[in-house]
Amino acid sequence: MSEIMPLLALENVTKTFGRGVGAVQALRGVSLTLSPGRATALVGASGSGKTTCARMLMGLEPPSGGTVRFKGRERAAMPGGRERLAFARCVQVVFQDPFAVLNPAHTIYYQLARPLARYHGLRGRATLKAPVGALLAEVGLDAGLMERFPHQLSGGQRQRVNIARALAAEPEVLIADEPTSMLDLSLRLGVLAIFKRLKAERNLSLLYITHDLATAHHIADEICVMHDGLIVERGPAGEVIANPTHPYTRLLLAAVPDPDRPRHGS
Repeated sequence: MSEIMPLLALENVTKTFGRGVGAVQALRGVSLTLSPGRATALVGASGSGKTTCARMLMGLEPPSGGTVRFKGRERAAMPGGRERLAFARCVQVVFQDPFAVLNPAHTIYYQLARPLARYHGLRGRATLKAPVGALLAEVGLDAGLMERFPHQLSGGQRQRVNIARALAAEPEVLIADEPTSMLDLSLRLGVLAIFKRLKAERNLSLLYITHDLATAHHIADEICVMHDGLIVERGPAGEVIANPTHPYTRLLLAAVPDPDRPRHGS
């Protein structure tokens, strides 16, 4: 049986910001692969390098060294035009703050109709209304919300709209950058459940970026722990949680308020 080619990959990537004595090495030899139907959690504190990894995978930041590959091809070698549009459609992002991303001057219908028009060439309200409603239903929202504005929705509803907007492109890779950190605890599990269901139903490759090992365990097949520009531990989610080998992973785990979690070193 042939091995499935990763959709996106970082291969021994380094990234340095600045020059000379003020240079900051944000990434130091990071390798990461994202494959269909798999959820990978990139876990670490602020400044660990996880956002820089995400920006490289999105094509927003070039590496200082190493290679970024898209479906086996070096991304730097991709020409513009049609291939760049194909990449933008394939790789979509759900950001941390949905209110900052959604345009407050436009209805939810407009926010979802726009990517449907861009990526699928759909035009006219009569044509777009049904697919907009279907996108809302896929994230657990009523189609009647399409006539509302972002400020008329709750934080959890706005984040679901943000997910629906990413889905409008029919992506193969979904990068979720701290997507629940601005939500109340009661809303987080509902949003995480959407990601888990979408991964299975759409065979998505999901990169979940977080500082929280608890939510990473809930959603991910594989956990990669980042510290000081390095992936210091990686493995199946259950194994990393049950038997962490790196001191930094143990430190993150100790911060998780779970009374049923095994206590290491006690």
